Amino acid sequence: MQLVSLGLAQTLPNHFDPSAYDDTLDMSLVPSIRFLTSPDFPPFNFKEASGDVVGYNVELAQALCAELEVDCTLQSWPWAQLPKALEEGQGDAIIAGLSIDAENGRLFGFSQSYLQLPARFVGRKERGALAEFNPHKLSGVVGVRRNSSHHEYLKRNFSNLVALPFDSELDVLKGVDAGTIDLGFVDGMRASFWLNQNECCDFAGAAYFSVEHFGAGLGIAVSKDKNDTLRAINIGLRRLAVSGKLDELYLKWFPIGFY
Repeated sequence: MQLVSLGLAQTLPNHFDPSAYDDTLDMSLVPSIRFLTSPDFPPFNFKEASGDVVGYNVELAQALCAELEVDCTLQSWPWAQLPKALEEGQGDAIIAGLSIDAENGRLFGFSQSYLQLPARFVGRKERGALAEFNPHKLSGVVGVRRNSSHHEYLKRNFSNLVALPFDSELDVLKGVDAGTIDLGFVDGMRASFWLNQNECCDFAGAAYFSVEHFGAGLGIAVSKDKNDTLRAINIGLRRLAVSGKLDELYLKWFPIGFY
């Protein structure tokens, strides 16, 4: 298999339609938002040596409260205890990288997705030469995690390629690094973290989105009876998208973007 171009300029997320209906809400109904997060999901939310919890989600929560002009607090809980903490009224919303899926949807109400998680091809930099990469025009073997949603997507949408299963995405990426495979097809976000530590390789081609295979992205969870809080969060997210603040946070916390 011969690769073409692997280096792409940074592409920014765009999950909000600027022409869509702009909801309004009497913010006296939501005077404050108590966010809950976890301390162990870098770069989204994690504890520094000082003991402070920082990260993309933390700054997003702060930006939302500033935009909405409401008081904001943030508490850190162990990941497994977050649903119960919300249920018991310890907070108003969970911002901790929760996926918007059917299982979580039975427990929570969800905001608009603020970050979706595409699949990406990854290859070694020196194997790319020209200006375009089109996987539909290639043939050969592509590494993928065995029995994963990415495995199924690859088989369904790239019949010209042969999926070579690995036990984990890390094994796929190590195979690309070692040159035992030319390409891997993996979760873009996880790959971006790995690429930040491994200069051998880069993303190849476009990002692939599929709610069926990769989910609807990350959202902010609220109790199902907190409709006003949910509306306020969605209003804030849309304003942050229009103002460019979401782009600013994405570029800060994901220097190797996965879009």
